[in-house]
Amino acid sequence: MLSILTVLIGLSLLIIIHELGHFWAAKYFNILVEEFGFGFPPRLIKKKIGETLYSLNLLPLGGYVKLHGEFRKSEDGHPELDPRSFIDQKAGRRAIVIVAGCLMNFLAGWLIVSSIFWIGSPTIIMIESINKNGPAAAAGMQTGDLVKWSGEANDFINFVKNNRGRDINLNLLRDGQSLTVQIRPRIEDVNGEGPLGVIVRGGGVPRHGFLSGLMNGLLTSLSIVAAIVTGIYQIFVSPQNIVGPVGIFNVAVGMGEMGLVYVLQLLGLISLNLAVLNILPIPALDGGRLLFIIIEKIRGKAFSPKTEIAANGWGFAILITLLLVVTFKDVANLL
Repeated sequence: MLSILTVLIGLSLLIIIHELGHFWAAKYFNILVEEFGFGFPPRLIKKKIGETLYSLNLLPLGGYVKLHGEFRKSEDGHPELDPRSFIDQKAGRRAIVIVAGCLMNFLAGWLIVSSIFWIGSPTIIMIESINKNGPAAAAGMQTGDLVKWSGEANDFINFVKNNRGRDINLNLLRDGQSLTVQIRPRIEDVNGEGPLGVIVRGGGVPRHGFLSGLMNGLLTSLSIVAAIVTGIYQIFVSPQNIVGPVGIFNVAVGMGEMGLVYVLQLLGLISLNLAVLNILPIPALDGGRLLFIIIEKIRGKAFSPKTEIAANGWGFAILITLLLVVTFKDVANLL
């Protein structure tokens, strides 16, 4: 339950952080923020502070910001310019308000990744390959299994060697699920293989100082963003590899069982994913709205409300369809 609660709170905070970007940018440009909602309606509690209504809503995942005059209502806009309206702001200001959400997710991801360097992460042992005739295969271990281990990778190897011919229990993490296997390392190596008949890969992050951790966090975050951008291509080449909310949640809970550092790793990755995916030029996403502003600036006039509504409707329908497909795939993989 603690892992589930940690994951839910973490995911909700990442969405709130995104909305805070829009909120702060709008406040900076003196755009009227009508409401900042924590969670999604129906409302449970509401309180107006200054000119903004703050609400706590029943559905806890995420939040939203409602700006005054956020969408154009007529072909000619407002009869008179409203200096507090979002739609009547200059294109540059509107673009900054829209991009601010993605920027906040990148900054959050950067700080989360940096915190891993500040804290340091324990070693994680991954089974990279298994000989089908070895003890590991006979015990039911699989490629990709993660071995829960508190020491260094070499300590794990020495532990196995020191227990040749004796039964040992290994705690594993597989597809977000914890399991324990009993295995007996063989006494003599066969064909140059080790006692378990596996190849393992260990990884961990030593503790860094503040500035060193911050710089390494930035470089790592930029590398992750580059990998995400490259990986977007794989969505179209290998759609079977897409993981949806159920799959992410399942992995996140499993990571939570391994410790806080691994939850931070996953949340940092999700935050950077949110930054990149939200800026894609797809209607209904921040990137789609930004694209409309850029085209508006080039052509010298805004799209009609009917066109924007239709484009956003189609974009939303495509996103929901994709969400349902990957969710169905995730659920099927759990059965």
